[in-house]
Amino acid sequence: MSTATLSIDLDAIAANWRALDKASASGVQTAAVVKADAYGLGITRVARALAQAGARRFFVAVAEEGATLRQVLGPGPQICILSGHMPGDTDMIGDLDLTPMLNSLDQVTRHLESLPGHAFGVQLDTGMNRLGMEEPEWEAIAPFVLEAGPELLMSHLACADDPDHALNETQLATFLAMTNGTGIPRSLAATGGILLGPKYHFDLTRPGIGLYGGRPYEAARPAVTLSLPVIQTRAVAAGEAVGYSCAWIAEAPSMVATLSAGYADGLPRTLSNNAMLWDGDTPCPLIGRVSMDLITVDISHLPQIPRYLDIIGPNQSADDLADIAGTIGYEILTSLSHRYNRRYYEGAV
Repeated sequence: MSTATLSIDLDAIAANWRALDKASASGVQTAAVVKADAYGLGITRVARALAQAGARRFFVAVAEEGATLRQVLGPGPQICILSGHMPGDTDMIGDLDLTPMLNSLDQVTRHLESLPGHAFGVQLDTGMNRLGMEEPEWEAIAPFVLEAGPELLMSHLACADDPDHALNETQLATFLAMTNGTGIPRSLAATGGILLGPKYHFDLTRPGIGLYGGRPYEAARPAVTLSLPVIQTRAVAAGEAVGYSCAWIAEAPSMVATLSAGYADGLPRTLSNNAMLWDGDTPCPLIGRVSMDLITVDISHLPQIPRYLDIIGPNQSADDLADIAGTIGYEILTSLSHRYNRRYYEGAV
């Protein structure tokens, strides 16, 4: 095959959910965030594995993702829409029993007028300045909204991956001030918030990146391996260049492998001349420019030509690759190409 293989360990994802569920305070429900096609890993197989592990509430970004997820899970599990109730969403929300997290007075009005009695939650802005109602807006409409019976009041931490950041405590205090005494279930913590401790957990936690083996959940089981096939090799003489713009020139006779993946497949160009691939435990340097569909790797030191090399795997996580590329593991995972042949593993003994 000339297509790279993305191997996804569903048992690891389920184990990570169970561990984060256990890390959440006693009596706290643990949801699962599966937006962006389950962080690039495939919402169909991932969501089913999480449901089998025990997740009964899921979060996605937009109503269209919720519609896909409802087809996957069928009736029963609650599917929450973080973008809220947007124009044009009403039929999907009503017909498919989706639960929007309302972010503004406009959304509150739209939802309560078009779907009276339908489940909803409210998202509050406690300092991130992204989604949700700020304190003055919430104070003005809270009595009316609370009377309508929201199922959840939630907010999102901006700096939970940095436990010492002052904004964590500030957001916690703001959230308490905005929600104390309402009698409505509350949620503030995603993966990082779970790790900050029980005072951030409230009634529901919403792990996302930690399910898939990413930071800040350092104890996570790795869930992803990305193996790139070698489609050609060539001997390169000293002084010859490899790839676009002659960005790598051989200092000695070299054996160069061309692998099938490039920036069209989610490998950033910033990896050019700056990353390793792995033949088992042996590192092999990426040389020259990352191009659209191909990369080149120096395999001169290998005893034989490999069939494939790993760019994500036991020796290099998505976060490690992101560090090299100057980005974050979230971006690496969610950019994984649909050209990759996805292989799912579960039920390992």
